[in-house]
Amino acid sequence: MNIVYRLSVTLVLSVCLNLVAHAESPHSLTVSEGFENPLGFYDPAPTFSWKLPAGVEKQTAYQLEVNSDGNTWDSGWVESDQSTLVPSEAGPFESRDKVEWRVRFRDAAGNESEWSDRATFEMGLLSKSDWQAKWIRPAQDKPDVNEPVAYLQRTFDLPAGVKQARLYVTARGLFDLDLNGQQVSNDHFANGWTSYNKRIDTLTYDVTDQLKAGENTIQASLGYGWYAGHLMGSGHNGRYGKLSELLLQLEVTLEDGTTTTITSDDQWQGTWQGPIISSSIYDGENYDARIEISGWQQVATAELGDEQLDAKPFTPVRQTQLLSTEAITEPEPGRFVFDLGQNMVGWERLEIPVEEGKTVTIRFAEMLNQDGTMYTENYRGAKSTDTYTAAETGTIEWEPQFTFHGFRYVELSGLPEGVKPAESWVTGVVLHSDLEPIGTFVSSHDKLNQLQSNITWGQRGNFLDIPTDCPQRDERMGWTGDAQVFCPTSMFNYDCHAFWKSWMRSLRDDQMADGRIPHVLPDALRDGGSPGWMDAATIIPWEVYVRTGDKEILTENIDMMEKLIGYYRSKSKDGLVQEITAFGDWLQPYSPRTQGDTPAPLLGTAYYGHSARLLAKSARVVGRDDLADKYDAEADKVAQAFAAHYFDGNGKLQNAPETQTAYLLAIAFDLIPDEQKPEAAANVVRLIEEADGHLRTGFLGTPYIVSVLDEQGYHDLAYSLLLKETYPSWFYSINQGATTMWERWNSYSHTDGFGNAGMNSFNHYAYGAIGQWMYERIAGLAPDPKQPGYKHLIIRPLIDGPLDSAKAELETPYGIASSGWTKSDGTATLTVVIPPNTTATLTLPGSDDSQELQPGKHEFEVKLEEGA
Repeated sequence: MNIVYRLSVTLVLSVCLNLVAHAESPHSLTVSEGFENPLGFYDPAPTFSWKLPAGVEKQTAYQLEVNSDGNTWDSGWVESDQSTLVPSEAGPFESRDKVEWRVRFRDAAGNESEWSDRATFEMGLLSKSDWQAKWIRPAQDKPDVNEPVAYLQRTFDLPAGVKQARLYVTARGLFDLDLNGQQVSNDHFANGWTSYNKRIDTLTYDVTDQLKAGENTIQASLGYGWYAGHLMGSGHNGRYGKLSELLLQLEVTLEDGTTTTITSDDQWQGTWQGPIISSSIYDGENYDARIEISGWQQVATAELGDEQLDAKPFTPVRQTQLLSTEAITEPEPGRFVFDLGQNMVGWERLEIPVEEGKTVTIRFAEMLNQDGTMYTENYRGAKSTDTYTAAETGTIEWEPQFTFHGFRYVELSGLPEGVKPAESWVTGVVLHSDLEPIGTFVSSHDKLNQLQSNITWGQRGNFLDIPTDCPQRDERMGWTGDAQVFCPTSMFNYDCHAFWKSWMRSLRDDQMADGRIPHVLPDALRDGGSPGWMDAATIIPWEVYVRTGDKEILTENIDMMEKLIGYYRSKSKDGLVQEITAFGDWLQPYSPRTQGDTPAPLLGTAYYGHSARLLAKSARVVGRDDLADKYDAEADKVAQAFAAHYFDGNGKLQNAPETQTAYLLAIAFDLIPDEQKPEAAANVVRLIEEADGHLRTGFLGTPYIVSVLDEQGYHDLAYSLLLKETYPSWFYSINQGATTMWERWNSYSHTDGFGNAGMNSFNHYAYGAIGQWMYERIAGLAPDPKQPGYKHLIIRPLIDGPLDSAKAELETPYGIASSGWTKSDGTATLTVVIPPNTTATLTLPGSDDSQELQPGKHEFEVKLEEGA
């Protein structure tokens, strides 16, 4: 059914924000990429952001006051409506500096607000010269086990009167710390995965309350982690080093002003003898409660290396929620399978009966075989198995420390005979980078809501310090192609500003000499150069800028972008990429090749043109008009060559197989003239019809298929593809029981069983890129690239289609924005909320008319009439 909006639009409600005589103070004060009162902060020249209170429409001026060490910098009144990422002349700040700041604003009527509450931040250690510590590890030879865990400790005395204590720490590998028997933090994998030979992130903890007068003991355990552990495939053991090591510096200030510093040095003791025998990210953790930590000897020390030591620039991994067991089965005698009801990433928390000397084996699976046993073939070489050996008979509580698993099902074996399992025995501990949830999408369609849930769970599970492709098999790497297609959607669900900005450092660190970007970051595979993958270097900075307004992410990465374009240029002749290594339209359905049917040179040329254009846009934003002109001209040249070689002048492909993806990229990347786009879109429609109304796209084409159809006027077909129930489609996996996004459109079916186990992840977010269209077009809530960071919003809800309602809500840098609609009895009611200090443009489908919306709540009624 086509619905025509006769533009019988009635404004039912418009509650714009009222000006008041004396505005309340601003709130939600943050620095740089949204950090609230951070400790161990990384940015010596931060920017400042705040939100205006409800009831205020617009800021016309602000006054910012920054105090450090008794010195106050006062901006005075600055005539500006800028309230996000505001620079200052305070600083640059140095290591350990403590800073307080506050802000007030003036509204459009000239009313001055109260001062905000004071916000704070404290700098971490910003220079290698701040470190007096040495790298330490046990001096003994490591035991002959896979990825053993090391133990280190130091005892020291302190007088009474501790005023402040800061613990600065990192590891080559993974660390966990106890101070006087108490865990130092609730962070996991805290220093994360970086290009360790170039850069290691450090953490800062306030341990003032954990210290005492007299004897104190620090104890650390070290896992191999990504630094020295096994990484994808044989030959990738110890990619960065052979043994884990600790770097620690405890700085204690006493009430009398004197200071004491405890560092990792030769005063420590180390051992390999402890209850965690081994712990591997891929293979799991082996724990023997009979073994006490013992055999302490002097440690081996090493001076600081060439790598940078940087304060961590985003939040670490933490436990964010717990999942309870929903069902228990016993498919084989003595093997109990606990179903948590949701594919998740993290580990198990056990509360189980055990027998002295007996080992309980814990296995994990995303799916079950038909007989109810664990399906683990898709884990490939990852054993993903934990063990617990009991010291005595009784009930124990335990969870691992240096591993993680991707799973829905937990199998326990080796339990005492005759026990009856209880649901309380197994709890799922969900782990991911502790990003702030900021967006929601809901609709009248249950499966569409399940799709949104699957997308969000896929993001949770794969945003574990870096954006991984999958969290369960012997891979779990930062694949650039997956990351770039999912980036826009990710920023609707969570505040990923700092997360993406930090990961871009790994791209810069590991970019190859010829300009290629590695396939995975950090570069564990030492290979790269695939179109659509290496373009994460241009696409992600631009998408983050559009959604945050952060120009710095463009400035930081422009040199990298230029080198990338130089590589494309070296592979091309007259604007056309010739031969290039490519993963292609990865896992395109019904293709005999995993790379799909779209030729590598076509993809290379398409992404060459697209990345050159994004580089030009980025350069223009940061005031590099010379570069912008240069790369606009290069992008034009590539587009002209692409159109002349691959299209016949009438919107039809030539010199290459006709694929949906080839047409989609040509349209989405503006590689063909506007007058050819309608015919090219019609050819996409024809190919969809020839595929019985289904998509035929893989990783690169799928993010564009619905949006291109929508923009070319095929709204009904866009909806049809999204809501399709049969393979290949988004709902197909849901109909097979999916609770996350899958790697393949048909990773499993009730009729055919499992797909190829060699490439069959059940938690793979790439096809979740559709979430962007759900937020931006179904609900109608989108950023405006011309006024980025949601300073101006585009409200274009796609009310046409089979849905009765949809709503998106987003915590923007300025406050809550939302767009939602319901349909009933031929009338659509649209409700829009615009946050303070922003504006929006509302356009209804079927109309060329638009209207500007001011901050506040607006409600419209739209009469719907069927027609042609």
